[in-house]
Amino acid sequence: MPKLTDLPNLGKTVVGELERAGVRTPGELRRAGSVGAALKLTQVGVSVCASKLCALEGAIRGVRWHSIPADEREALVKRFESRLSRMS
Repeated sequence: MPKLTDLPNLGKTVVGELERAGVRTPGELRRAGSVGAALKLTQVGVSVCASKLCALEGAIRGVRWHSIPADEREALVKRFESRLSRMS
């Protein structure tokens, strides 16, 4: 069975944070999406920066986050910030 640590960009620290937020498998991460997983992280008190958000997206795509085009990364951050502001 695949583990979160098998995905690119996800080290032990981020995996531990995801597990604390209730995301325990690659399938759960894919279902939540990067923005959804990031929101779950914030709900358990984990700080989410643009790099962490993009790392989650890269993990879902199976690529290093640096290879995601800059315009897509920017749109991802805006989507996260918009959803985060609606939660407040």
